Amino acid sequence: MNMKAYIPYMAIIFNQFAFAGSNILMKIALERGLNQLVFVVYRHVIAMFLLGPFAYVLERKQRPKPSFAVMAKIFVLALLGATIHINVYYIGMDYVSPTVATALGNVVPSFTFLLAFLLGMEKVKITSGRGRAKVLGTIICVGGSLLFTLWRSGYLFKSVVEKPLINIYNNNADHLRHHGKENWIKGSALILTSHIALSSWLILQVYIRNAKVFKEYPAPLSMNTLICFFASLQTSFLALFFGRNPTIWKLDWNVQFLTVMYCGVLNSALVYYLQTWCISIKGPVFTAMFIPVQLVIVALFSIIAFAERLHLSSLIGAFFIVAGLYCVLWGKRKDSLAADDEHKDGNMKTTTDDKILEISTSTK
Repeated sequence: MNMKAYIPYMAIIFNQFAFAGSNILMKIALERGLNQLVFVVYRHVIAMFLLGPFAYVLERKQRPKPSFAVMAKIFVLALLGATIHINVYYIGMDYVSPTVATALGNVVPSFTFLLAFLLGMEKVKITSGRGRAKVLGTIICVGGSLLFTLWRSGYLFKSVVEKPLINIYNNNADHLRHHGKENWIKGSALILTSHIALSSWLILQVYIRNAKVFKEYPAPLSMNTLICFFASLQTSFLALFFGRNPTIWKLDWNVQFLTVMYCGVLNSALVYYLQTWCISIKGPVFTAMFIPVQLVIVALFSIIAFAERLHLSSLIGAFFIVAGLYCVLWGKRKDSLAADDEHKDGNMKTTTDDKILEISTSTK
């Protein structure tokens, strides 16, 4: 295997480190007073100005004048995938640790499959092994997320360090106020709700593909720039009601400014491109298989830097979430291989199922 063959592996692992870093930085920034509405607005404005020039130059000839129907669909994409998903996600993160937030992110492929099945976009043959794997994996993954959320008891592992290397709380009372059992459930429920919005966004993308919007507007960079534009407008509107204090918009040269720049430049621009490139080179299952790497990175960092202590019940729930994820991915991979074989025989075209998986690996 030559060096070029390793590039997709290095790129997707870099992405997982980038996503892990954003969750860790965002948790610190939230505890230091960063307002999530301000963050979402600034992040998408930065991404818009970064992507805009590239979209203008590279897609100048292929970018048509968008119709009202196309713009309306892009507006809804921004509402579900950015405004609702990201805002609700970070509201939930204020109540839980980065490890919890990252672990619950593994439910997105299963949620997407479940929504697609309920809407009739996903066909399941329960008599086949791959069909049973997808159904069983979804049940295990959703059950693991409920277990992870509702069962916070049992043995509590000792911290590997005496004191946290990074103290993100003012005092112990502040820590208990944020991460008591009631707030743990509230935060986890909010994060799961945000992932339902993300899964709905993924389903809507499949619908838009089928509705030929991508043929009407075949300019992905320009579309992503418009999504960032609408997301910043929508969240700014929310801020008129929930963030009226003008001081929250001021960013000093501290971790809050670093978090906004990090997520705007890295996550919304570079990582987006790398993930799209990895999917085109190695396929959607390849990228989805590396999602749990992010959980390992965040968990190890939180245990060492934040002196986080994990319950045995949390580890059991996380295990079921990851196990369910891989069951679903295995079934989807078998679907893809079967579709390719039949396509070669001239019997069928690539199914909507493949499209759902292809875009179901996105995260923050």
